Amino acid sequence: MKKALLTLIALAGAGTFSTLSQAQDAKTGDAARGKGKAQMCIGCHSIVGYQASFPEVYKVPKIAGQGAKYIVTSLQAYQKGERRHPSMRAIAGSLTDEDMADLAAFYEQQGKAEGTAAPEQLATPLPDALKDRLLACTACHGPNFSKPIDTAYPRLAGQHADYLYATLRAYTIDGNPHVGRANAVMRSQVLQESEGKKKPTFSNTELKQVAAYLSKLPGDLKTVPEPRLHKQH
Repeated sequence: MKKALLTLIALAGAGTFSTLSQAQDAKTGDAARGKGKAQMCIGCHSIVGYQASFPEVYKVPKIAGQGAKYIVTSLQAYQKGERRHPSMRAIAGSLTDEDMADLAAFYEQQGKAEGTAAPEQLATPLPDALKDRLLACTACHGPNFSKPIDTAYPRLAGQHADYLYATLRAYTIDGNPHVGRANAVMRSQVLQESEGKKKPTFSNTELKQVAAYLSKLPGDLKTVPEPRLHKQH
């Protein structure tokens, strides 16, 4: 149980590590081109606290400051249907490999240009109730959950708790055309076979506790408002 949950948290934000090698071999993006292409993204990802209402209610993820490789990996997963979300599937489906690389470069650089960098060590100690479950995750995500060993791994510190929780829970969902994630590694962690049926391995309470702790850590992830969205008319 404990070992499984350690693996679960370490993989939680990545979603589709099966496409990791593709992300590593992806085109080198151009942040300047990506800025122009990001117009399709700003309506959700450039509004602080913006909350999606379909297919589930949660704050859209902070992507400024996320690693470029991880962003490409995520978009590839939506494009292939490995991540099920109607809006993101439609957007990703319209993108070329170059578009994905350019957008990823833009959002990675946007995070570096705004705000202060995450501290090198944890600003908030691991809570006793979660210590055993979270400590091993620093080997992949860094001692502050914001400096992973490779940018194909996600930064988790400071991400919205409701989004992290929804992400983990999505791997337990089958048969829903709008919600779910099909990555085999993640599904093997959150689901167990019992009497011929698959059941969640972890309670919703456990998943919420993990998500809540990670969301309160200072990190490099940000929502950077688009200036023109705030002009007076």
